[in-house]
Amino acid sequence: MLKTSVLVLNSSFQPLHVCQARRALVLVLCGKAEVVEYYERKFVRTVSRRFPVPSVVRLRIYIQPNRRSVALNRRNIMRRDSFRCQYCGARSDYLTTDHVIPRSMGGSESWENLVTACTRCNNRKSNRTPRQASMRLLSRPKRPAFYTFIRFYYPSSHDKWRPYLFLD
Repeated sequence: MLKTSVLVLNSSFQPLHVCQARRALVLVLCGKAEVVEYYERKFVRTVSRRFPVPSVVRLRIYIQPNRRSVALNRRNIMRRDSFRCQYCGARSDYLTTDHVIPRSMGGSESWENLVTACTRCNNRKSNRTPRQASMRLLSRPKRPAFYTFIRFYYPSSHDKWRPYLFLD
């Protein structure tokens, strides 16, 4: 229950980030945030008390948002690329991350240089650029916008977040 995702809003109701329920409960209990929405029938129990799990919390003070807050990691690259190989378009359980410009040629660890690739395409491309391997990318890799990232990857299971993500 403590690993449930919670949307964190700024004091102006602007989405800031997503955290786990454990962190959200600490923010609420310390008085740094207030609960805006709760999950239905989800509770955290202690020996003597029962706390409803928040779905959306709002910070009491305004925080200057950092728009670079989408972490560069394998899971987020897979999400950005919709769990699809960026060379052949195949969906697979065995996707890898590939450097468009290989590190041996000066390629960096950045949103603009990392894409998902199936094992077959990654082996075919090897330590070359897509042009050298006669392969084309389906889409140009870029840093995802924070709002877009949350809208496309979380709302299917979090209907209570919709009004705060400007989807309606």
